[in-house]
This record gives sequence, structure tokens and C-alpha cells, in this order.
Amino acid sequence: MHASLPIKQLFSVRTLAALLLGCVCTSALADGMVERIRQRGQLIVGIGYVAPQYAAGAKFRTPETMDAALAADIGKRLQAAPSALRTDSANRLPSLAAGKADVVLAAIPEIDPLRRLALVVPTGYSAGPMAIMRSDTAIKTREQLKGRTVCLSEGGLYVGTIAARYGAIEKIFKAPADSLLALRTGGCDAAVHDDTMLEELLKLPEWKKFSARLPVGPRTSLVLAVPAGERDAAMFLQQVARDWHATGYLDDQMKKNVRNIAFEVYLDQNVPDCH
Repeated sequence: MHASLPIKQLFSVRTLAALLLGCVCTSALADGMVERIRQRGQLIVGIGYVAPQYAAGAKFRTPETMDAALAADIGKRLQAAPSALRTDSANRLPSLAAGKADVVLAAIPEIDPLRRLALVVPTGYSAGPMAIMRSDTAIKTREQLKGRTVCLSEGGLYVGTIAARYGAIEKIFKAPADSLLALRTGGCDAAVHDDTMLEELLKLPEWKKFSARLPVGPRTSLVLAVPAGERDAAMFLQQVARDWHATGYLDDQMKKNVRNIAFEVYLDQNVPDCH
């Protein structure tokens, strides 16, 4: 049998072990991503499209996605300046693994490898590509987009996909306002953007004439992703996502974007709608 330690000595050993464990946990927390970002004062967010820096005198254009606004909100919570890094399906995971991006914000399908190889936090926001056209359009099916001119914006997710799937002729613009303006003035047969955004746009009376719609692709979900080992960061982002849901932040931001885009189209449309 092993000799028993006196009660006082046993208490001291357990106390010391608890203190040591506490130090280890505190050290791990201090070394976690959230604390590192705060100390650095910079948050690097991987997003699909980095909008060009606004130049004085240029027309302001609202981007297709809310990525920049969401990155800014996360940065504000961390008291860290957000910095955007362009990432896509090919380099999202390498960017996280190499520490080039702290967080990746991406719209991904259910089968995306990011879900298996990183810690992924759903935001609750989803969208899919939808085509809108004049209400009297002859285009009634996706297959009828073949050979037709379809306008898109380079900040969206769908550049290249409509041509590849349906044989459409894609015309790419800098921003959704330019794409939608081209639709109104006869520069294209259809415009393809996120359905969540377009459904909100079509509630406006001035878009009634362009309310024909056609789903043209699968939906994706907007998620936040961090490296697999960064559980403190994932927990922080889960709380951010809960806050966004509780306050309706994502929906409000989407509606704000739509109002801005509609106003940008209104300001620039100096010729009548096509007939």
C-alpha cells in the first residue's frame, strides 16, 4: 500500500495543482487569437471581393456583398482596425493555416471543405443566384438564357457560372448598380445577383416593370471561419452571430445596401427604361 499524505500536505498539493492548471488555462487564453488580435490592433478578414478604395470625385458604388460592413463590426467589437484580404475557394484554408487571415467570411455550399477543415460559425444569412428581367420578357426558363446577355457585378459570386451552366453571354460591371442600370436601359436581357437582395429590391414600385424572376443556381450560406485550433475565436464569433441574429443586423444591413443601390441607379439613369 502507498503511504497516505497528511491532510494538510494533500490540501497543499491539490491547491498547487489547481493554481498551476489555472496558470496554464490563463496562458492559453492570453495566447488565443482574440487576445492576439486585440494586442495587434488589426483584424485581417478574408473576403471574396475587396472593393477598390474610393477616389475623390468618383461615383460611389455599394458593393454586392455585406462583407466589408460585417468585417468592420467584428473589428469594432475587438477594438481592432479591419483589413481585407481577398480569398476564394482555392486559398481560404491556406490563408487561415498560414496566418495570413484571422477570419474568413465566405458564402459556401453545404459540401464545402471549409466546413470540415476549419471551425465554421454560421451567420444565418443565405442567398442564391437569381435572374431578374423585364416583366414582358420571353425568357421563361433557365435554358433560354443561352445566347442572351446577362449582366453581373464583379463583386458577386456568380461571374462565370451563368455562362458555364447556360451558355449566356456575361457582361461584367464594377458594381450591382451598374449591372441593374444596364438592365433598365436595355444593355442586357437579365441581371443576376443574390436573390435575397433582389427580392427586397423588387418591392420598390420603380422596379415593378422588371419583376420577372428566374432562380439560376443553388443557395449558399454565409459563414465565419477560423483555424481548427482557435476555439476561443470560434466562441467569440458565435456570440457575434447570436448578436446579429437577435438585433436583426444582417437583415437591416441588406436592406440598407438595397436602398443605396436603388438610389445609385436612380441618380445615374439619364435615359428612359427600355421598351
